[in-house]
Amino acid sequence: MGYKSFEDLDVWKRACRLAVEIYEVLGECRDAGLKSQMTRAAVSVASNIAEGAERNSAPDYIRFIHMAKGSAAELRTQLYIAGKVGLIPAQQVSALVKTCRDLSAMLQALANSLKHNKAPK
Repeated sequence: MGYKSFEDLDVWKRACRLAVEIYEVLGECRDAGLKSQMTRAAVSVASNIAEGAERNSAPDYIRFIHMAKGSAAELRTQLYIAGKVGLIPAQQVSALVKTCRDLSAMLQALANSLKHNKAPK
């Protein structure tokens, strides 16, 4: 069975889980600036996937997928910084960075499938 909605996409589901995990990890964080930037970047990954999926053209969708990839890269950078300043333990940073990298790879695969007019899974 094919793709009907962005809610069906594994990459969107994983991006939503990542956003929730970032909120949980930063729940007690007192650095309001970094916390705000990190949560916005995390939410932006899933939001851009959804917004692009609701566009009526593959080029628009691909553009939003690239914005989602950019947000994942932004979050990776912020995770490195949060780890260096001691806001998040190194082991947790590593796991979250891996999730961001995995999402970026999934997003690239989705963009490639759209470029070749294949239905996403």
